[in-house]
Amino acid sequence: MKRKNLVSSISIVLFSFYLAGCNDSDHQENKTQVSEQQKPNVLFIMADDLGYSDLGAFGSEIHTPNLDALTNEGRILTDYHTAPTCSPTRSQLLSGTDHHQAGIGAMAELTPAHLKGQTGYEGYLNNRSLSLAEVLHDNGYRTYISGKWHLGLTPETNAKARGFDHSFTLLQGFDLHYKQAPTGYKRNATYTEDGQDVPIAKLPDDYFSTNHYTDKLLQYLDSDKDSKQPFFAYAAYTAPHWPIQAPKAFSDRYKGVYDVGYDTIREARLAKQKQLGIIPNNFSAAIPIESQNAPAKSGKWNELTTEQKAIEARKMEIYAGMVENLDYNIGRIIQHLKARGQYENTLIFFVSDNGAEGSAGSANPEAQLDNSLTGLGTANSYTFIGPRWAEVSSTPFHLWKGTAGEGATTAPAIVKLPHQKGSEAKYHGFTSVLDVLPTVLEYANIAVPKDQYKGRQINNPTGYSWKATLENKSKIIRPVDFSFADELHGNKYAKQGDWKIALQANPNLGTGKWELYNIKDDRGERNNLAEIYPEQIRKLVEVYNKYTQNNGVLEYKQ
Repeated sequence: MKRKNLVSSISIVLFSFYLAGCNDSDHQENKTQVSEQQKPNVLFIMADDLGYSDLGAFGSEIHTPNLDALTNEGRILTDYHTAPTCSPTRSQLLSGTDHHQAGIGAMAELTPAHLKGQTGYEGYLNNRSLSLAEVLHDNGYRTYISGKWHLGLTPETNAKARGFDHSFTLLQGFDLHYKQAPTGYKRNATYTEDGQDVPIAKLPDDYFSTNHYTDKLLQYLDSDKDSKQPFFAYAAYTAPHWPIQAPKAFSDRYKGVYDVGYDTIREARLAKQKQLGIIPNNFSAAIPIESQNAPAKSGKWNELTTEQKAIEARKMEIYAGMVENLDYNIGRIIQHLKARGQYENTLIFFVSDNGAEGSAGSANPEAQLDNSLTGLGTANSYTFIGPRWAEVSSTPFHLWKGTAGEGATTAPAIVKLPHQKGSEAKYHGFTSVLDVLPTVLEYANIAVPKDQYKGRQINNPTGYSWKATLENKSKIIRPVDFSFADELHGNKYAKQGDWKIALQANPNLGTGKWELYNIKDDRGERNNLAEIYPEQIRKLVEVYNKYTQNNGVLEYKQ
């Protein structure tokens, strides 16, 4: 099948068309006053493995009109950080504490034997952790979740047990996006509704994950439509996590767009990010690295065969279709709130749970897959975008999900305040998923619990509320001299001031020892300064060691 190549200039024109109207406002008057008479509703939307540059408002050619429109009524956070992978981030969201304290020191499915059962490595959101849903529920909120849970597999650890009035959840980290499965595929997925198992056979025949999660959330919002209580609704999508699958009506809209290859798309996104003010004009983007899990490990499009180019381009068409379908469903929620007269008084967050997925996943060997050019993206296929497209999704940052690179832990973030009437200037300071709990509670006029909650000892939340800064009453969220660190599966980093150290557990992705970057001048992590400034490494190792002591981080060994 002959595919029409698009020259880069046409791609860039398309990018500009999709992003028209996404402009900043530099004025500082407060347009975001919150009604004192009524607590705001809260809508928290989380994408799964969405890369930093995958939204139109963050530089993408992917059509995301609903999220782009949200930025015109809200604010973009350009330096928002997560844990390196999904369940650690989700534990931090709900608990407001580091994932090692919350019980996900390692992902449950990747916890080695010597760590299983250790404090902080329980593999579920432990009892010492707050649940944001529980606190809101106890203070008069209706609480709903639809989508991925990934914080416990038992009745004692599922969403119903942690404060959600209504829940439709996938308990594991991922599943197929369709009800149908490839012949021979061994499915390991558990769905529950309000704590009760939902057999996959009971899902509707036209089930597609993003559509169904939205249907359920809208159903829950309608279930108490006459209630005077505010709501907390958590839309926990599994898109665009692999396997990449999308309705053809969405993926076919991108036919030919990615025939120009990795570099052309990446450079166009980078240029658009600078134009939009997401990154400064002098930003030097990360350098693509060699990868054994790519058709051309050097990353050069012209080294691929014609057949390889067609498959690679089709993968990204499907991925783009997943993202646009996600945006479409977010638009359904927003329109629902507007129709109900609830949109104005709703605090809305949109984020990704981590960076793009760049590693290789595979189905069980018995599965009979159709990963042909025409089969990709259907219920019978099973594949992933791979490291080359992950680098595009992570533009302008280094590496991808599950590493210590900025591409793993920097995610797109958008916030719209209750009664906000127009866009606010982008906030370029450091923010974290740990900050969501104190921010939501301050808007709900609820004190952040400390030391004990309902008679049990708790880990105290450590994040910072964004409220004063979002309302233009303070220019910064964290102190100038703050430090921050994390570890997951042996990947480690620490930041303080202008500096960052990072150690990649996979030696193919780094030097195998501490690397040093000046992230003020080199957030693309291009120039390792470890040999030039050994004293700076020593200082940051002290920061990292203090972090491990304070959070119970144990040595991860496979």
